[in-house]
Amino acid sequence: MKNKILHTIKKYNLIENGDSIVIGVSGGPDSICLLDVLNELKEELDLKIFVAHINHMIRKEADEETEYVKSFCKNIGVECFTKKIDVVKIAKESKMGTEEAGRKIRYDFFEEVLKNTNSNKIATAHNNNDKVETIIMNILRGSGISGLKGLDPIRENKFIKPLIETSREEIENYCEENKLNPRIDKSNNENIYTRNKVRNCVIPYIKKEFNPNILKTINRLSEVATEENEYLNSVTQKTFDEICVSSENTAVTHDYTHKKINNQIVLDLKKFNNLELVIKRRLILYTINELLGTTEGIEKVNIDDIIKLCNNNIGNKFLKPTKNIKILVKNKKIFFTSNYDLP
Repeated sequence: MKNKILHTIKKYNLIENGDSIVIGVSGGPDSICLLDVLNELKEELDLKIFVAHINHMIRKEADEETEYVKSFCKNIGVECFTKKIDVVKIAKESKMGTEEAGRKIRYDFFEEVLKNTNSNKIATAHNNNDKVETIIMNILRGSGISGLKGLDPIRENKFIKPLIETSREEIENYCEENKLNPRIDKSNNENIYTRNKVRNCVIPYIKKEFNPNILKTINRLSEVATEENEYLNSVTQKTFDEICVSSENTAVTHDYTHKKINNQIVLDLKKFNNLELVIKRRLILYTINELLGTTEGIEKVNIDDIIKLCNNNIGNKFLKPTKNIKILVKNKKIFFTSNYDLP
């Protein structure tokens, strides 16, 4: 299986010789397999590897899992960084879901270890089953074509998923054959969260009643969606370059507020209205991402409202889909402005 993972690494250019990688390790089969394989490959790929482990203080087994990870790392000579934090408490204080808070805490810690070790990449143990589950969940939420891609093998040239083409069954077999004795999170068998329901109920039912090769089928769907999404992204970027009037941090004063606005992107309204609907939607998301670095909180209803605002072409009308951005139509232009608080 090491060769299969190495093939994935080379296929997506996940790792380059001399990289320093922080591996997120929970102690479960996926992350222990990833750690063991990258440790086996570190001389061949000239890698430095470090481990980051978070104790979420949710399950009674958490302390024992931390000790297991520390012991595993000691045995193979890999430096291990651990942190213990009450995720449930943080979630309540931040008014976030436990899963969301846990993910944020983990990635914040990964970034902290990345900085402290002078590393350049973070490896997580998402496998092919995780990718398929994500696609099904996205379909259930009514996702567009981008959601059919599933999980990207590499993101921001920093976050990598070397196990993305490896199945959960292959990982478990590898752990058993190499006597790695990973820890099993029994909560994964509880159908409390949507992902667990998809994993334990939906996929087995589809396998039994409709398509025993559903994992391969959805992977083929993902490949097609990825290719088409990349093409549409290139069209969107080209269109943005063509209709962007300005993209600068110059202060602009609007008559109706008498306030200065920074961090602004301006698009040509007429050219925008002449675009196909599919490109309009993508262009709005692209522009917001260019401005904020994220499209979090922007939903389809927000996009449709922005398009309607532009179609009506009424001066001095604006929308504020989230607290971080405002969209104004004025003087035959569309103004996307960040960090601006309306009165």
